[in-house]
Amino acid sequence: MAWSDNRRGAANNLAVLVVGSLVLLAGLLFVMTRMSQPPSAGGTTNGESLFVYCAAGIRPAVEQVAKEYEREYGVNVQLQYGGSNTLLNQIQVVKTGDLYIAADDSYIELARQNGLVKEEFALALMRPVIAVKKGNAKQIDSISDLTQGRTRVSLGNPDQAAIGKAVKKLLTESGQWSDLEKNVEENGVFKPTVPEIANDVAIGSVDASIIWDATARQYQELKAIRTPELDNGTVHVSLGVLSESKHPTAALRFARYLSARDKGLAVFEELGFETIEGDVWSESPELTFFVGSVNRRAVEPVIQAFEKREGIRVNTVYNGCGILTAQMRTILDQQQGGGFPDSYMACDVYYLETVKELFQDGVNVSDTQVVIAVEKGNPKNIQSLSDLARPGIRIAVGQPDQCTIGVLTRQLLQAENLLDPVMENVVTQTATSALLVPSVTTGSVDAVLAYQTDTLAETEKIDVISVDSPAALAIQPFSIARNSQQKHLSQRLFRAISDAKQSFETAGFRWRLDGTQASDSLPLQKPAGSDS
Repeated sequence: MAWSDNRRGAANNLAVLVVGSLVLLAGLLFVMTRMSQPPSAGGTTNGESLFVYCAAGIRPAVEQVAKEYEREYGVNVQLQYGGSNTLLNQIQVVKTGDLYIAADDSYIELARQNGLVKEEFALALMRPVIAVKKGNAKQIDSISDLTQGRTRVSLGNPDQAAIGKAVKKLLTESGQWSDLEKNVEENGVFKPTVPEIANDVAIGSVDASIIWDATARQYQELKAIRTPELDNGTVHVSLGVLSESKHPTAALRFARYLSARDKGLAVFEELGFETIEGDVWSESPELTFFVGSVNRRAVEPVIQAFEKREGIRVNTVYNGCGILTAQMRTILDQQQGGGFPDSYMACDVYYLETVKELFQDGVNVSDTQVVIAVEKGNPKNIQSLSDLARPGIRIAVGQPDQCTIGVLTRQLLQAENLLDPVMENVVTQTATSALLVPSVTTGSVDAVLAYQTDTLAETEKIDVISVDSPAALAIQPFSIARNSQQKHLSQRLFRAISDAKQSFETAGFRWRLDGTQASDSLPLQKPAGSDS
């Protein structure tokens, strides 16, 4: 008997392998055939078509959105369906196409780790449920009911479908997977996509299956049963823009349409998906980005590349953070129609803290030291902060109500008990950090307290004296405005900044993000209608 069971299991595994191989081969042939075809007349603005790999369980929503997009903008969107893992395998082999939509964001993250995906978009939330026909003749209400020989069960293949992978993980953790797997092998069937599993229940070829709750809502004849073991398996339906896309700007535009709360996500919601709070759709969106002056050299090339790839405009305002935050307050007080920043990168956490009620939690990206800059050769022989209090020394500092360097300077001098004697030698206070070093190079003053990053461009004209104090540090945070209608676009701007370590280090900053912080620090929005 044991030998017979082993043969059956081996035969099932072989069948899955053969079927999976055939599906993969068919998919590859389909992709290569479609890619070799000339684009249709209704392409992107350059006449191209977009090729999208889409998890089969998401098909009804994506297909409808793609048709609406083509009708509105004349863009031909070609869709290839399959299990999330099967599609990922195709992408790895073919290395072509524009977008990948997976039922579980773990596949998008795996694609990113393998260099296959550049940008990510969240679309909806789903969780696994037991599906039975309405009436539930066998009174199935738990996972244990699915392990009984009397129950015929259809499950997603864990090596092909996201639902199969999720169920195997959850029930392995609960200790029920081996019993369920055995019953499926003996009395049920494994399928490569969630629609096939749902159809098995709908037509009565099996008694039950485990599918996504969103899939169950699309079948009037099905009843969804939630269980504690499966409720822990909530996943994000996510989209990735492929690194190999030949039309990344067009792909990003369709991705924004698909993930917009008033376009694609409205269709998802109509079809029973629990959607995230997406951005508002705009053909040519604009971001307003307030940036503390110290960050300019590092972020400017990043913003330019981001604008070009996304095909959008970033209205960037550089200034002292005191001026920027005062401008924010003025915009709010006057109830102006626009102009409030979608995102803000401060020179130091101090000035983000002053407007924290207007912004989400910030992420610390980089830091730089506060140093003393003097004329080349250091003719006044200034060696420390205390030397700045000597009679006859002319000093420039930042104005604390206008810029962060002014605040940090005061905090530093107070920490070292030098505020009053040093301030007696201050002859000018600047509105931004960018004006401090030029005060030395032009001979207007003998010394300034400035950011180390601001001194790098003038090393032939100045000498730099380090300051040995924990207060001599500025930390640059990035944050997104709570009232922004383009939070996800701002999130991708942050992702572009978090990928720009070299740009920041070249500008003299010390990098504070590692890979995990960069990807996880700005979380996805909660589902629409939930508490903020």
